[in-house]
Amino acid sequence: MKKLLSLLLVICLVASMTMLVSCGDKDNDNGKDNTGDGDNNKGKNNEKDDEKPTSFPAISKENLKIGVIHIGDPADGSGYSYTHDLGIQGMQRNLGLSDNQIVRKLNVDDGDTTAIRTAIEECITDGCNLIFGTSYGYMQPMNDLAKQFPEVLFSHGTGYMSNDYNFNNYFGRIYQARYLAGIAAGLKATQGGKVGYVSAYGTELAETCSGINAFALGVQSVNPTAVVYVKSLSSWYDPGMETACANSLIDMGCEVIAQHCDTANPQIAAQTSGVFGCGYNSNMTPQAPNAHLTAPIWNWDVYYTTAAQAAIDGKFSEMGNYYGGLKEGFVDVSPLSDNCVEGTQDKIDAVKALIITGEWDVFSGVKLSFDENGALVKTDADLKDNQGKVIVATGGASVADSVLQGSMNYFVAGVDLK
Repeated sequence: MKKLLSLLLVICLVASMTMLVSCGDKDNDNGKDNTGDGDNNKGKNNEKDDEKPTSFPAISKENLKIGVIHIGDPADGSGYSYTHDLGIQGMQRNLGLSDNQIVRKLNVDDGDTTAIRTAIEECITDGCNLIFGTSYGYMQPMNDLAKQFPEVLFSHGTGYMSNDYNFNNYFGRIYQARYLAGIAAGLKATQGGKVGYVSAYGTELAETCSGINAFALGVQSVNPTAVVYVKSLSSWYDPGMETACANSLIDMGCEVIAQHCDTANPQIAAQTSGVFGCGYNSNMTPQAPNAHLTAPIWNWDVYYTTAAQAAIDGKFSEMGNYYGGLKEGFVDVSPLSDNCVEGTQDKIDAVKALIITGEWDVFSGVKLSFDENGALVKTDADLKDNQGKVIVATGGASVADSVLQGSMNYFVAGVDLK
């Protein structure tokens, strides 16, 4: 019996080995090392599965739906949110989008992370696949949500965070327009050389201190001994404090009130007190016709059209971050009012031409001034901060990129924070 069992085991073993050899021969009929190929293919398949697309796919114009997050209400009729919304409307006209393709969220506090996330997520729930966030404080929530919703495009204004796929940053060289507005202000402040500036923040943000600095340098190009006095709000939008700070500067003897805040209240305060002003974001002459000189303004439709078209063309990732200036028509100054000194337009035009051609830019070691005949003069000179430190040596290149990179954190000589 044991011998019979042993014989059966041997027969089964031989049969099994024969089947294994036969299978091996069949697999190798193509003359390739399938064991090696199998391992290689497995690796390639895993790599393919792990690969992420490098470019966000195109969104057809019909399927494009845009969400816009505003810190204020465009219905205010002037200021930051108003001009952003004009840009959205311009983009809508340029691309032929319907009203149903635009979703607006208003009065979203940029210091309230929960409110920001809620507004954006509501847009996504409504079908938006391109979200514009217009205020600085929206940056971190948008950065986080871009990771959470890779199928949605996010575009944040005035910050610096971005990725190479579905999240970019947009801002402009508004400091160039600030410089031009400073020329108008400096020509008007001839009694005591005091110019006031109501700012959302000070040196803690490059956006605000660069605007103050550029404006001050513009003032000094026509009024070398003038001083720009700054009051900081610690807020982008605070209508009551905007008025209070403007009045405080006027009480100090400031003849012109400039601003980096969201409402026209500083200009209205200037008119009430019989002084002059330079607004921001929009032409504020209608709000203060007897006071307003000009305002640094944004043509946001330039960017919004570019970004939406890039989304349609499948080139949003390729477009990357956007930093337009005077050359691109993204920033400018509003039409000069009749309150400006004669010859202001000629001086502004002369400087604008230098900037547009790339011959000169703000924050360089070349100082601009005008001779007694009104001709533009370029002089090599150190650019110093208000503590006497040399920022750019005589004749040195502009450090304007420090504005875009968010690293400017000083006031230039002639600026006094009160």
